[in-house]
Amino acid sequence: MGLNLARRRAVLLSFAAALLAVPPSASAQAQAAWKPTRPVTIIVPYSPGGGTDVMARQLAKELARRWEQPVNVENSPGADGLIGTRRAIEAKPDGHTFVVQLPSLLLIRHLPTFKGVDPASQLVPVSAYSVLSGVYVANTAIPGNTLAEVAKYCNTAARPCSFGTTENTARLRLKMLQTDIPSMIVVNYKGGGQLITDLLGNNVNIGSMGYTAVLPHMKTGTLKVLMSSGRQRSPVLPDVPTAAESGFPQLTGETWYGLFAPLGTPATITQSVAGAVREALKDEGLLKAFATLGASPIGSTPEEFVRMIREEDERLTGLVRRFPIE
Repeated sequence: MGLNLARRRAVLLSFAAALLAVPPSASAQAQAAWKPTRPVTIIVPYSPGGGTDVMARQLAKELARRWEQPVNVENSPGADGLIGTRRAIEAKPDGHTFVVQLPSLLLIRHLPTFKGVDPASQLVPVSAYSVLSGVYVANTAIPGNTLAEVAKYCNTAARPCSFGTTENTARLRLKMLQTDIPSMIVVNYKGGGQLITDLLGNNVNIGSMGYTAVLPHMKTGTLKVLMSSGRQRSPVLPDVPTAAESGFPQLTGETWYGLFAPLGTPATITQSVAGAVREALKDEGLLKAFATLGASPIGSTPEEFVRMIREEDERLTGLVRRFPIE
């Protein structure tokens, strides 16, 4: 208990330090003076083909156009996103290496198999660039059109139902769902593409992900959307109920996507990159691509991102106490 509290304090202090490192009185003109002098790498710690990868590539394309430097997206999946994240942690803090991360970053230290320094404390928040609600989907061979109906089937089925996840927050939601489906088996994937393949083959029965990967298969009748995790119904899927409407308010949650830099990256760089992200999010093509994914743009400042992370960390820590991740 004391160790967990110490780790939590360390994370919060690191975020506070990141916030203090950003000079609130610095002018936008001064911050905009920095630009990369060679190709930039954005690490996506998940497999290619999923929403995280697609959004990162759209953002990289616009940043490259503004910086007049190549911005390369490199996928480095594995270990719940830790492999790619460590690559960024070990990179030189000079503004030429970034990593995309999600709220699942804040859960790594809570994993029972994790040992070492919390990766969240070794990164500097730069900018949250989008937010996305997920959907709960099932293979059409599974009886039921709502999560409640599927849960009823799973609780009486001869074989336990399986739930596919791609990141830690989904695993946490699964722990909450297991109060309704105690026999549910969790299957962890390195990326959404692999999860979709197994859902189509009914090798895994239920999954949680962004709706874009599901939409083509929903139209062909091979997968069905049970509910959305958003607070409101998606304009793209207006007939799909929210978690609260489906009787599972505890599964409500939205995922932010953000850029992080190695610890020690100067505030002049993080402010400039955050400004470039905000400008990139004005591009109509990028906004259209995000909308296709069901994502909404954010474009936060480093200070705003630090506050978002702090609030999310407190929320997730409270949930982990109630639903420990195994």
